[in-house]
Amino acid sequence: MLLGLMLLMCAPPCELTALLLTATPSRPVEGGSVTLTCNVSLRRLDSPLQFCFFRDSQALWPGWSSSPELQLPKVWREDSGSYWCESKTMAARVTRSPRVQIQVQGVPVCNVSLETQPPGGQVQKGERLALICMVARGTGDITFLWYKGALGLNLETKTQRSLAAKFEIPAVRDSDTDKYYCAADNGYGPSLSELVSVTVRIPVSRPVLTIRGPGAPAEVGDVVELRCEAQRGSPPILYRFYRENVTLGRSSAHAGGGASFNLSLTAEHSGNYSCEADNGLGARRSKAVPLNVTVPTEDRKELLASGILEGMLGVLGPVILALFCCGLRKRLGRRPSGNPRGSPPSPVPPASSYVNSPAPLQGQSVYENANVVRRDEVYSLVYHTQQERPPAVPPPRTRVEDQDTSAIYFRLKKANVTDEDYDDAM
Repeated sequence: MLLGLMLLMCAPPCELTALLLTATPSRPVEGGSVTLTCNVSLRRLDSPLQFCFFRDSQALWPGWSSSPELQLPKVWREDSGSYWCESKTMAARVTRSPRVQIQVQGVPVCNVSLETQPPGGQVQKGERLALICMVARGTGDITFLWYKGALGLNLETKTQRSLAAKFEIPAVRDSDTDKYYCAADNGYGPSLSELVSVTVRIPVSRPVLTIRGPGAPAEVGDVVELRCEAQRGSPPILYRFYRENVTLGRSSAHAGGGASFNLSLTAEHSGNYSCEADNGLGARRSKAVPLNVTVPTEDRKELLASGILEGMLGVLGPVILALFCCGLRKRLGRRPSGNPRGSPPSPVPPASSYVNSPAPLQGQSVYENANVVRRDEVYSLVYHTQQERPPAVPPPRTRVEDQDTSAIYFRLKKANVTDEDYDDAM
């Protein structure tokens, strides 16, 4: 073994015969990394080697390195080209590898979209509007373009290595209300976004209230129209109507313009009226408009009489109520007084009979309740009358003074008391 080692030490050093450059991966994608390796085939060497990597005659790393590998963190399509490596010995002997073509693959842009800030495309006049164009995928430098309207008026063009770009309008005007879209292109053809509507909203101006009626002056019973309208303001606009800061009603104008509210007048509707307009960008109120409701003379008399009556009832009502309650208590406290037991009440006089009647009518019996003698006794009176038919030519009527009436009294008592009959002729 010692002999073999001595022979090895005495043998001439190996010499460099060839270099070979390899790339991993061989077909890189934009945005990815690539590792370059310089492979050495040795014959005999007398010193360590140093390496250097090149692309299209340009060194990728300044100076020489003892590592046979070089890693590129991110490559782009412009990094495509011809690559090779070189090695150098201590004796300054340089060996070059064959060239290797590396083509970096790009990813076309896709799913282009346009967003607005503030969101929804609703922006107040004078505020800033931002149009953000974005792509879901795409590699390399991407060119973004913004367009306005159906004719595609180009507003701005930007090229940058990112998946989104922004275009701003510092202060929007009324004319900026339109439809917008954007396009993105990274060399594989442009891709367009969908249309996005932008609406420049205008705050409402101070509304004007007008009161329209059938005539002047306004009278009780008239129907007047309260008309409120703001000359400027983006719809929809909500109008509110007030009388002395008390809300009467509300109405919406979805297409702009004004709104109306009808009111049937009474005597209490005199006062100051106003209205308010609001479209979500701030409410504005109109000036106060006075309305005097005239009461006709007849109505004034009725109102005066009703007012006096109400005043009297308000003053005398409690007194009358107190007197009524006092009298009711006294009545309830008294016990009813009846006739002495056994003395029937006086009968009711029968109807008058007239003489010289050609055809007397049949006699009739009349029943009538008498007065209550006691709480547990009730008397009934029955009397019989003879009526006569009056003649065709009534003769002079003479009152018959003596006329018999039979009266029968019945006393109703409790079950344990014997009934007594009273029979009296009158």
